[in-house]
Amino acid sequence: MKVLSRPLPLKKILFSVPILVFLIAAYFVCVESVFAQATPSDVLSRRAQLEAELSNIEKDIEAQRKILVEKQREGVSLERDIAILDAEISKAKLSIKARTIAVKNLEEDIGQKSRTIGTLSDKIDREIASLAQLLRKTDEIDSSSLIEVILTNGSISEFFADVDAFESIKSNLNDSIGAVKADKEDTEREKKDLEEKKAEEVALRQIQELEQKRLVQKEVEKQKILKATKGKEKEYQAVLKSKEKSAASIRSELFTLQGSKAIPFEKALELANRVLAKTGVRPAFLLGIIAEESNLGQNVGTGNWKADMKAPRDTEPFLKITAALGLDPDKMPVSKKAWYGYGGAMGPAQFIPSTWVGFQDRIASLTGHNPPNPWEPEDAFMAAGIYLSDNGASTKIPKDERYAALCYLAGCKNAKKSSYAFYGDDVMELATKYQRQIDILSGVASR
Repeated sequence: MKVLSRPLPLKKILFSVPILVFLIAAYFVCVESVFAQATPSDVLSRRAQLEAELSNIEKDIEAQRKILVEKQREGVSLERDIAILDAEISKAKLSIKARTIAVKNLEEDIGQKSRTIGTLSDKIDREIASLAQLLRKTDEIDSSSLIEVILTNGSISEFFADVDAFESIKSNLNDSIGAVKADKEDTEREKKDLEEKKAEEVALRQIQELEQKRLVQKEVEKQKILKATKGKEKEYQAVLKSKEKSAASIRSELFTLQGSKAIPFEKALELANRVLAKTGVRPAFLLGIIAEESNLGQNVGTGNWKADMKAPRDTEPFLKITAALGLDPDKMPVSKKAWYGYGGAMGPAQFIPSTWVGFQDRIASLTGHNPPNPWEPEDAFMAAGIYLSDNGASTKIPKDERYAALCYLAGCKNAKKSSYAFYGDDVMELATKYQRQIDILSGVASR
């Protein structure tokens, strides 16, 4: 049997409204308390300490950079090259320290963003619950007859006083709803900022790993030189001469690119020259980028799209890319996911699927391959060339190329941050190496 509920007396309704208002006000006080606790003085002090340490490290890095520039201007000698290696090793160690601090700061920012999002979400839930309760009570009083309402009050004057108070509260409902919407917008902004900071942290950790590998290589190179020469200049010059590459040795050097047989240097250079003709990007610089990303196609990844890609951002476009090419998605190699972020980059140029789909039409128009294939060397080279050209590399000016390289890594918004400098420096060093080889092939002196 259905039982009809009797409408609540207006006085009881009105009595509950101030309590709700009080609870909401008390909640705001609690929220402010949470925010205050999220940044205590010891946290701020620690951050200031890290910033000061970072500033000192950056000064030391700049000092090592100046040493490098000065030594590189000197003639080739054992002392000079050992000094360069020492400066590069010191600079790398300092950069690793600086990047560790940058990552710590980011971790703190990410933690703060996460707490803020949690607080705002809770706040929205509480406000909505309070508004829902108030609206239910409003509905109850609106559904009561005038006679019933008057009879529940002691006097007519009391009735009108209560009605005025209630109507006043009702008129503020729109403001409260507006506040909920504003909190929701704030939460969405915080979430977007959080995603950007997480992406930045991933990029920094990638550079960290790369720089640590380069540091080990430099240490090994230094020890090899010292062991081979035993500190004697004459022996060192002999070592240099034996290591000097000829045009014939360069032509026999192999760039193993995924999706093709072993390609001689001249073939790889031919692909880079096609990109030059279409985009204006210097071949040596393009080879530097591809070398940094995948060791010229040798390391295109051993990951799997299901385990390593971010879903659905990259998984959905990946399935469309492979379907259009008639490829089995389960058999196509992608970069593995690191512990600190997502993988899923494809082919020699290491494009992630969600980025690749935005370039497909332009790649197809320049290579004639429709749809283009991220694992096919020519399409991969062209994709990288288009991206680099879009960000200024077509001028062939070193500073513009370096900026484009940093955009390639982590977006142009991070290109001027000192913590990303290593990637740009490394690409330019590789570009110098390839330019020297290209000059030898073309008969240009390369000293």
